[in-house]
Amino acid sequence: MPSSSHRPRKRFGQHFLHDPGVARKIVEAIAPAADDVIVEIGPGHGVLTLPLAERVRQLEVIEIDRDLAAALPGEQIRVHVADALEFDFGVFPQGVRIVGNLPYNISTPLLFHVARYAERVRDMHFMLQLEVVERMVAKPSTPEYGRLSVMLQTRFRMEKVLRVGPGAFKPPPKVDSAVVRMVPLGTPLGCDEKVFERVVREAFSARRKTLRNALSLEPRDYTELGIDPGLRPENLSPLDYVRITQRACAR
Repeated sequence: MPSSSHRPRKRFGQHFLHDPGVARKIVEAIAPAADDVIVEIGPGHGVLTLPLAERVRQLEVIEIDRDLAAALPGEQIRVHVADALEFDFGVFPQGVRIVGNLPYNISTPLLFHVARYAERVRDMHFMLQLEVVERMVAKPSTPEYGRLSVMLQTRFRMEKVLRVGPGAFKPPPKVDSAVVRMVPLGTPLGCDEKVFERVVREAFSARRKTLRNALSLEPRDYTELGIDPGLRPENLSPLDYVRITQRACAR
């Protein structure tokens, strides 16, 4: 496993998990079986990697830091030296399980990236900044609900499974963290994905405006959809945004 003397690199947003008790709880939440194909993003010092490797026949890890990657030998561990933001997760077989302590500085774009592979994934377990997890699982009409909530909830059932304090990491972050479980819903989005992304981005870029001022819809569109144009973007459910996209594509 990588040496604990490795200095965290700020440009990679490295905060290494070092608490074996937390690692054990994460592995218990994942409950890996021997035949599972598990991919770990950002193994770091291997605190989570080792207990995972003990439970499965083959563990795939993606590490951008070449020094850390070089210190991850083992018959059961196959290392991909790569940026997870650009990695093609489609190379793994159907039913892959993805886990990781995600770098906080790129967590949102990385979530959007792996979400594109939802139809190939069995589940995902990620350690993230607590604030991000609360946005992921937020309900409509709450302060945390936003673009991230909508984009992920249309593809995944999500659950916050573990809260983790700063002391579990080296160096400790300035915020609490949490582990989230993401299970694909297994149903098609039901609308054009690129148009959907545009509609959601457009809405939440003006979240304090009413829908009539935030979205480019006609009054009759709202009438036929049964949506009050006086509502704000955070008042709509993920399904409402799918319906709005379907309406926009049908015009």
